[in-house]
Amino acid sequence: MDLNITARKAIVCASSRGLGRACAMALAAEGCEVFINGRDPASLNQAAVAIRDSTGVEVVQVVADLNSGAGRAALLAACPAPDILVTNNGGPPPGRYQDWDLGTWQQALEANMLSAILLIQAVMDGMRARQFGRIVNITSAMVKSPRLPMGLSTAARAGLTAFSKALSLEVVRDNVTINNVLPERIATDRLTYMTGQLAKHKNISLEQARAEMLAPVPAGRFGTPEEFAAACLFLCSSQSGYITGQNLQLDGGAYSGLI
Repeated sequence: MDLNITARKAIVCASSRGLGRACAMALAAEGCEVFINGRDPASLNQAAVAIRDSTGVEVVQVVADLNSGAGRAALLAACPAPDILVTNNGGPPPGRYQDWDLGTWQQALEANMLSAILLIQAVMDGMRARQFGRIVNITSAMVKSPRLPMGLSTAARAGLTAFSKALSLEVVRDNVTINNVLPERIATDRLTYMTGQLAKHKNISLEQARAEMLAPVPAGRFGTPEEFAAACLFLCSSQSGYITGQNLQLDGGAYSGLI
C-alpha cells in the first residue's frame, strides 16, 4: 500500500531508541523527512546512522529535553511546520503511592502529559491551515488497564488521552487526526528494565520474571518495535483520515475487555 506520505515532514519525539526509533525508521522508509529527538547526543547519532543506513534517508537530529520549554522550542525551531507528530517520552518507574510527593507528580505530568500537549498545541493551527495533520501519541496499555504501581504513568497519560480525544473532535474536519497507540510487553529497553524491577521486587531470577511478564500475553511472545511502528505508520498515512480519537492497543491480546 502506498501510504501517500512521501516528503511529509515528521517529528518523532524521544526517538534515539526503542519505540520512538522504530517509528522514525518506518517513517523514513516511507520517504518522510524525519526529525528525531533525544537528550543524549551519542545515542541520537547512532539512531540517525542506523536510519540512514537502512533507508538511505538523512534525518535531522535535535538534542533536546522535551520536559523543558527550551527543549520543545528547539525541536519546533528545527521543524516549525510538521505534517506528522509522534509524541513520546520515557515513563516514570513503578512505585508505591505512599512515596509519591508533589514533586514526583509534577515530574510525571510534565513528562507524560504536558510535554505532549504543548507540542500538539504548537503545531495544530499550522496543520489545520494546511489541511493535513497526523498526530500519534505513544501512551501505555495502563491507560485502559490501570495498575497501582504504574499510577504515575497511568494518570499522566490518561490526561493526555482525554485532551487528545476532545481536540480530535474539533480538528478532524480539517483533515487532522489524533490517535493513541498503547503498547504493552514490547521488546524494548523499557521491558528489560521492568523485568529487572519485577525480579528484584519478588526476589526471583530474571528468567522467572520474564516468564511472569509473558504469562498474560495470549500471543505467547513479546511484540517487536517493528510491529508497533507499522501500526503507528498507518495512523500517519493519508488513508487513515477517517480514524481519530482512538486508542489502539498493541499487546498480543492481553487486554481482556471488549472496548
